[in-house]
Amino acid sequence: MTEKKAGAVSAGDAERPALPATGWAVLGLLSFGEELSGYDLKKRSDRSLHFFYWSPSFSQIYGELKRLEKAGYARSRMVAQETGNRDKRVYVITDEGMAAVRHWVREAPVEPPVLKHGVMLRLWLGHLLEGDRMREVLGRHREYAETMRRRAEADGADGTDTRGEEACSYPALVLKWSERYYTAERDLADAMLADLDERDRRLP
Repeated sequence: MTEKKAGAVSAGDAERPALPATGWAVLGLLSFGEELSGYDLKKRSDRSLHFFYWSPSFSQIYGELKRLEKAGYARSRMVAQETGNRDKRVYVITDEGMAAVRHWVREAPVEPPVLKHGVMLRLWLGHLLEGDRMREVLGRHREYAETMRRRAEADGADGTDTRGEEACSYPALVLKWSERYYTAERDLADAMLADLDERDRRLP
């Protein structure tokens, strides 16, 4: 996925380098204050970001970590693993990185979400699609939405990240939003199936 970089933002007279959205997402994952490896970051993004944005690939994450280190927003070190496996590199946010991501969260322009709904595109071309196949497509989309709703609900109820910190409450709120979003998407699929039935009843 090609990303548009946000423009450099000023901090006094200094200019902060522009980062793509994935860079801010990775820096945001580090902003909770823990040392994390690229693997840890991937797991965190799979449990949170993919519900409302997308989950970066390992290559994207490691590419952004290099960019963040070069910008002075993160630093890394090698640590030994208790399992005896090879040492791993872990990353932590710097004070400069925390200031940058805080500034981005506060000052970045509010961008409208981009809706690219493949199922609706196919329905829009319904004159080229058999009725049974159209309903099958909508049914599969409904199943996907319900699966994602259940995952968001389960992750929101998971108590593995209850460190008692205020910052941890915000991802939980986003998971609630995600659960509501996929509930609505499921219900929209049901409504569209009902609309198709009504349309068929009205046709001669």
